[in-house]
Amino acid sequence: MLLSRSLLSTSDLLLQSTNGRFLCKRCIQNIKIGIIGSGPAGFYTAQALLKDERVNIDIYEKYPVPFGLIRFGVAPDHQSVKNVIKSFTNTALNQRVTFYGNIGVGSDLSLKELRDAYHGIVLCYGASEDRKLNIEGEDLINVIPARRFVGWYNGIPQDAALKVNLNAESVVIVGHGNVALDCARILLSPVEEALKSTDITEHSLNALRESKVKTVYIVGRRGPLQVSFTIKELRELTKIPGVDTIVSKSDFESLSPQIIESLPRPKKRLTEFLVNLAKEQNVHNNFKKCVILFQRSPLKILGNKKGEVDSVILGVNELKEEDGLIRALLSGQKEEVRCGLFLRSIGFRAVSIDKSIPMDDKTGVIKNSNGKIEGVGEGLYCSGWAATGATGVILGTMNASFEIAGHILKDLEANIENLGEKPGSSIIIKSLQEKGVEVVTFQDWQRIDELERDIGLKKGKPREKLINQDEMVKVIKDKSL
Repeated sequence: MLLSRSLLSTSDLLLQSTNGRFLCKRCIQNIKIGIIGSGPAGFYTAQALLKDERVNIDIYEKYPVPFGLIRFGVAPDHQSVKNVIKSFTNTALNQRVTFYGNIGVGSDLSLKELRDAYHGIVLCYGASEDRKLNIEGEDLINVIPARRFVGWYNGIPQDAALKVNLNAESVVIVGHGNVALDCARILLSPVEEALKSTDITEHSLNALRESKVKTVYIVGRRGPLQVSFTIKELRELTKIPGVDTIVSKSDFESLSPQIIESLPRPKKRLTEFLVNLAKEQNVHNNFKKCVILFQRSPLKILGNKKGEVDSVILGVNELKEEDGLIRALLSGQKEEVRCGLFLRSIGFRAVSIDKSIPMDDKTGVIKNSNGKIEGVGEGLYCSGWAATGATGVILGTMNASFEIAGHILKDLEANIENLGEKPGSSIIIKSLQEKGVEVVTFQDWQRIDELERDIGLKKGKPREKLINQDEMVKVIKDKSL
């Protein structure tokens, strides 16, 4: 029978923790947590967990380089957003945190091995599977998931060799989120002025220099009030030199001043910006254009004789409110838009790295309650997009990760007297070395970081990313590079 803290004698008391509770000698003082994924969710969760001085954290990453979405997702012309890397680096250098890169959980290492080695495991590996439209023509050449297009210009190893044909004058991007606007901005921005001095990959920079793209259509199935992009991203799009951003006045005829005034402040500001954008557009004289289309659903992608995308058939939608939700219903009217590149940006799904992980097929996330994974016993959690879906901005990820870390600490505290010793990374790393896996440490990453910065400096860029995993590992081994 377990003794409650109230029954412990004075001799059982060892110290007082930062939250004012007394800890007992019988209770474990070295809580070992494994975090899978070194993006914002992983590091923010780690930062919050470190508030308990008993917690020691090992972060596992599938790439030899850390920072996930910050390195591979944030647009290259948004360098200021990447300043958070400084905070993450400080966390990685904390004496109670260890980074292990180049390790595939589910391939090099099983989830069971991790659970046996740690008191708690937090899955922070994001959402890496694209949602599909499930329409005819999605397999045509130059029909590409926006996620992979982002990976192409941001240096994700498996997307570096992606074939992107920019010889077409028109591009269609389906989706009204920030990723869609990022892709449009990269396609339309003047290369020498806006992109040359960023950390964009060299191969994509060269391709964009030769690009023939003049018009980008950003297509969404619902109306202006249902868009997911933010006013900051939209404002940036409207400020691209030599580019007209076009929205139709007709899309705002049903929005009275009273409706707009009743909106929550962020949505109100965004809608007012769109309304003013529509009113101010009398003449479009710029060489390039970005056209935002509302209430359109792709029905079919058409190809040419070479199997390349040539155009897309769009269905015009009517908006109906059902059960408090605005639904887009086809009206029967159709339009055809010519395009030589089609990007699908309609969201992402988390993938399962182990058959024991319960997935919500509808939402594309791991089934969880406040970050605690359902039906798998104690000690398994998730945070970030794997838990919530690919929504919001980095600030939202931070707040959600902090909250989930709080729940984890409460669970650990409630069960502290039952926690036995765990081997942590000592047994894991030994197993990986026996399998011949090249484990990358944070100090190894700093060597890669130094080389990337040196190469970038010679090109007038903040860094030139290495885009091949074998090349990254080679840099660590060969000190002469």
